[in-house]
Amino acid sequence: MYSHPMPEDIFPTPAESATTHGNLLEQSASSYLRSARHQPVQWHPWSDAAFAKAQSEDKPILLDIGAVWCHWCHVMDRESYENPEIAAIINEHFVAVKVDRDERPDVDARYQAAVSAISGQGGWPLTAFLTPDGRPYFGGSYFPPDDRYGRPGFGRVLTTMAQVWSERRDEALESAASVMAAIEHNESFSSGGGELTLALVDKIAGSILNQFDPRNGGFGSQPKFPHPAALDLLLEVGMNRGNQHAIDAFSTTLDKMARGGVYDHLAGGFHRYSVDEHWRVPHFEKMLYDNTELLRNYLHGYQSLGREDFLLTAKEIVNWLEETMSDRERGGFYASQDADINLDDDGDYFTWTLAEARDALQAAGFSLDDSKIALRYWGVRELGDMHHNPAKNVLHLDQTLEELAAEADRSVDDLRQVVDAARRALLAARAARTTPFIDRTLYTGWNSMAVTACLETARVLGRDGTREFALRTLNRLLGEAWDGAQSLGHVIAYGDVQGEGAQPGEKAPGTLDDYAFTVHACVDAWFSTGEMSYYHAAVKLADAMIARFYDRQAGAFFDAATPADGVAPLGALAARRKPLQDTPTPAGNPTAASALLRLEALSGRREYREIAEETLASFTGIVEHFGLYAGSYGLALERLLLDPVQVVVIGSGPQAERLVARGVARFAVNKTVMRIDPERLVPRRIPEELAEVLLQVPKPAGAEAWAIVCRGRTCLPPVTVAEALEEALKNPV
Repeated sequence: MYSHPMPEDIFPTPAESATTHGNLLEQSASSYLRSARHQPVQWHPWSDAAFAKAQSEDKPILLDIGAVWCHWCHVMDRESYENPEIAAIINEHFVAVKVDRDERPDVDARYQAAVSAISGQGGWPLTAFLTPDGRPYFGGSYFPPDDRYGRPGFGRVLTTMAQVWSERRDEALESAASVMAAIEHNESFSSGGGELTLALVDKIAGSILNQFDPRNGGFGSQPKFPHPAALDLLLEVGMNRGNQHAIDAFSTTLDKMARGGVYDHLAGGFHRYSVDEHWRVPHFEKMLYDNTELLRNYLHGYQSLGREDFLLTAKEIVNWLEETMSDRERGGFYASQDADINLDDDGDYFTWTLAEARDALQAAGFSLDDSKIALRYWGVRELGDMHHNPAKNVLHLDQTLEELAAEADRSVDDLRQVVDAARRALLAARAARTTPFIDRTLYTGWNSMAVTACLETARVLGRDGTREFALRTLNRLLGEAWDGAQSLGHVIAYGDVQGEGAQPGEKAPGTLDDYAFTVHACVDAWFSTGEMSYYHAAVKLADAMIARFYDRQAGAFFDAATPADGVAPLGALAARRKPLQDTPTPAGNPTAASALLRLEALSGRREYREIAEETLASFTGIVEHFGLYAGSYGLALERLLLDPVQVVVIGSGPQAERLVARGVARFAVNKTVMRIDPERLVPRRIPEELAEVLLQVPKPAGAEAWAIVCRGRTCLPPVTVAEALEEALKNPV
């Protein structure tokens, strides 16, 4: 049985707060900030005004960073920030600033690095004490209200930090200076000197495999997080190099995760991570970014290995995204779903006692035998898994349907019908419970990741509705977050804003991730539709990304835009970062490099390739040491070193569909599949480089649909049947 780990060991879940006070968070649009608007602490949002107040009053800053889905953030809210005595200490001695880490990942990344340098702790809530100009001199994660868990009480910490500032200021300033130096050094990550070779990719993959848990799948021990980029890299290396160990690690991990409690067996979608090594008991929050990337893992596994169970999981993930996590009318994918209803809850919405499950099935008319089958299938027992309530079970699969059928002496098809009906019954019963909060904020980068994942899913599975919604989402993003020239916002739109006067305040700036993922989404939209507006948007976004983030002196991209002349960034935002590490979304630099390489193959703009190559070369001296957290780098390097393979299907109708289906079989990071209407096969209606290559290939006489396979700038003669396309893909030059 398990309970919540302490926050420095993991990245924690949710709850509510309610007092009768008000503060400056009243007009925030962020769900997390608004949840603290009635606390007696005189909170400020991250702003020039907060820093000006700290400097004019010569007070240190208390910085709290958390998220709406974060359990321990809400614990600290209730225990400390809603405590009038603790609030009085804060209001007297500090200027209090609260930050939503989802809304301001640039702020969070720097102070996470700072607190890690100070205390070795990480995660949320992040609690930091800053000089009035924003340099951290002490910090940690969760602090209890009084001494417990081997941690000092928060009241004592506050009093001590106030005394340090008033009585030992030199000591605080010295600590702050050394921490800022550590951030600058540790977060730059840039170290060239090595060669860009496939051998480097294999070293990264080897490091990942060294951490593989062959018994349970995944990497390392507990807690276990999904690592989607690392998994795709293993599949890529396994298929391209004949590395069976890599394929086995990929398959075993996907299999164990989908069978474990970390997967929602009723509605689909993955919880954020498992607290145990068996993937049994999760932290129950569900994040958009985890599910978009895991959707792609299972889709790629189906493409390359033909695993029908992977296909089923992919379908269930996309169904959950579409049914629960999206604005169906306007477009857009929501950010997260909480784990809990309140602080006394621990995933109760998602878990079942034996009696609860029996009653739900009985109410749905199940026989005793069929109920036993369903409960056995999902491992529901008298003694469950949860520490706070040992009767509560996390649904998981200990045996396959085939194994259960043999044991029960019933057919697999018969049991499948029983299980499917039981799933619907339990899901209906669960829907009657209070549903955990969904943060309906639409974040630009995460929505772009969802667009890419859904367009890829639509292409492989032939889901027109999924394709249409992904395009609607991208259109909304480009219409509301992008100015069409240089500026891309981090937030498309806020959701669930209640009360008079609520507003976003200072617009959260777009990060490198936002630009890079949106370039990918626009390229994927062009592949999906052939509409040149998406291609032109990708080029404009890529040019803006280079102008705003690229370091032309030293190479690679900063995560935050270069400040305008005369503008001093607030606090630790002055530290420049060049993100390399997947944490847990793919890192900004390899994501940007991959985006530029995809565009270079379409546009022929040599600068894109040169910048991508220089970016990847900036990290050759250190990247192999990042192993599990360098999956996206390894994929980007594969894309750089392997010629792009383009499968262009021209025409429509059933034959074109068969050619597309054969083209998407087997995932490869350097392969793209697109379909173009014949009338678009003219200059200016397809990208420049692609036009120059394709227009040299003659149309086969009498064909309604045909496919052209190109590697680099060389194309094979067109083919009209799927079997010939398969042969062409085996040796396209």
